[in-house]
Amino acid sequence: MTQAAIGVIGGSGLYAMADLTEVEEAALSTPFGEPSAPYVLGTLAGKRVAFLPRHGRGHVLMPGEIPFRANIHGFKQLGCEWIISVSAVGSLREEIRPGDIVIPDQFIDLTRNRPGTFFGGGVVAHVSMADPVCRRLSGILEEAARRAGATVHAGGAYVCMEGPQFSSRAESFRYRGWKASVIGMTNMPEAKLAREAELSYATIALATDYDCWHEDEEDVSVEAVVALIRRNAVLAQQIIRGAVPAIGGRSPFAGSLAGAIITDRAHITPEARKRLDLLIGKYLR
Repeated sequence: MTQAAIGVIGGSGLYAMADLTEVEEAALSTPFGEPSAPYVLGTLAGKRVAFLPRHGRGHVLMPGEIPFRANIHGFKQLGCEWIISVSAVGSLREEIRPGDIVIPDQFIDLTRNRPGTFFGGGVVAHVSMADPVCRRLSGILEEAARRAGATVHAGGAYVCMEGPQFSSRAESFRYRGWKASVIGMTNMPEAKLAREAELSYATIALATDYDCWHEDEEDVSVEAVVALIRRNAVLAQQIIRGAVPAIGGRSPFAGSLAGAIITDRAHITPEARKRLDLLIGKYLR
């Protein structure tokens, strides 16, 4: 199986690029179940890239049904060091208009029902999430988005709600009171798991609507979101195409777990060692 250095997770249309070559599929299994779909591997700008539709092919998985741990573990199995997340979001700020691109640098996690860590079952680890995205990767994505002609907002907080329902108006105003920039349903615990897997992670957030706080705009609807996502699919491809040549080398977070494992090594069972070998095996030898 061919490996890839860069992972891209988002809609299934992201890998429909005319200049993607040497395409193959990789159906993986992980200690945390099956990923959302087979990974599509291809060569782009001379680099191997792995694409995964997080909602599955045909968008069959609700946000809370996405196998986040399996998805990130699968990227790790493929040798990825960098993860680009492409996500549709609602805008919480007047200046972030539908069609704009946001490269968030913070997250507020409001999810409730999703396994949010690879650890547990006899192994405890605490990684820092003070700065939850990779600044280097975010900078590359911002530059690529500007070159693609997008209106780009660098930085800001992404509120990740459980869903699948959209916000109530009271909730939307509360998030605005937090000075958050956008709201979505998919980047948590994705970003946390990427950090635990020692991968660089950054998001291209595609603003599709004004949620429901804006008095002069229609409330968010599936029809409006889907229509704008389809229009932005080509833009997202252009951003990825422009970013990939600048991405390379080891992730700056390759040592995130070096001091994070708090469990006495003598108490880690063989089963736990096997389950977590790809993530922490190098720290247990």
